[in-house]
Amino acid sequence: MNTRTLLSVLILIAWLSFAGYASASEQPTHPSARRPNAVILLADQWRAKATGYAGDPNVKTPHLDRLAAEGICFRNAVSVCPVCTPYRAALMTGRWPTSTGMFLNDLYLPAGERCMAEMFREAGYATAYIGKWHLDGHGRESYIPPERRHGWDYWKAAECDHTYNHSHYYTGDCPEKRFWPGYDAFAQTEDAQQYLRRQAKAGRPFLLMVSYGPPHFPHQTAPAAYKDLYPPEKIQLPSSIPHDLEAKVRQEIQGYYAHCTAVDRCVGEVMATLASAGLAENTILVFTADHGEMMGAHGGQPYLKQVAWDESAHVPLLLRWPALHGRQGSVIQTALTTPDILPTLLGLAALRCPSASRGRTFPV
Repeated sequence: MNTRTLLSVLILIAWLSFAGYASASEQPTHPSARRPNAVILLADQWRAKATGYAGDPNVKTPHLDRLAAEGICFRNAVSVCPVCTPYRAALMTGRWPTSTGMFLNDLYLPAGERCMAEMFREAGYATAYIGKWHLDGHGRESYIPPERRHGWDYWKAAECDHTYNHSHYYTGDCPEKRFWPGYDAFAQTEDAQQYLRRQAKAGRPFLLMVSYGPPHFPHQTAPAAYKDLYPPEKIQLPSSIPHDLEAKVRQEIQGYYAHCTAVDRCVGEVMATLASAGLAENTILVFTADHGEMMGAHGGQPYLKQVAWDESAHVPLLLRWPALHGRQGSVIQTALTTPDILPTLLGLAALRCPSASRGRTFPV
């Protein structure tokens, strides 16, 4: 199948997703008397197949496997555009890249675009963002002032940094560059846990997003203990990888899987904190990724995305909210794409989605 045919299939999936859901103006029955909290854990370049629950024979993701068993697995979630900035803009706004103009990396999301945190904040939510932003367009090292943060109040973030063991961030209204201690995903998770504990005492509904850099390359910077879990010679490679790429893929996929398992640990720690802080029952927990990774499949070199292959465009999407009784461990096969996530979250919180959103509320 050539690239043009694959792109047509991807567009058809997105169209079916757009056409098949409830209107964004329709409000589902809200199963809780209180506004639910929402926690979104976003990974970078994590393809849908690279999880235990999806059947990967190599990767170890026990916490994501448990999250899938306790919540809803959207089996056919498709990145609206398998590139960082376009995806993130669509996630924040519920709009297509062609609507916002955010169709390439390193573009600036205009101040006039109304975003997720602004919508939740208007409903009385506290908002917090930790990790990679990649929507500011003023340079990957640049300070992002509060007026360009689109409604996120608590802020420990940077535009883009994949130096995982010495990555920077900014916080508050201070332009001083700071650095996460050690492996940044672990430090960011610890900060998120502290935020959750504070919010449990505050009693105010909150929206928290933790945007991790891994498993995006560089792969060999993953923690050594996690790399040791994946001896390259023991990794089972799919038949879609050409023979001449096998040696390179084995070298790269060891670190890729190591990053995945490290982030899986982070997911488990967030889940544990939600439980211990008494927040789990009324918190919508989402795990997803902006796009996948070709990793040699069909001749696509490791690091490649932005193509219409499953390995690049198909992403994991899990949602758990105990208030959705009877949905534990359910699998939804109907396709959905990135602009549908925001309207769905707003619907679960009984908040009206703005008419500018092009996504549709998915009936979960």
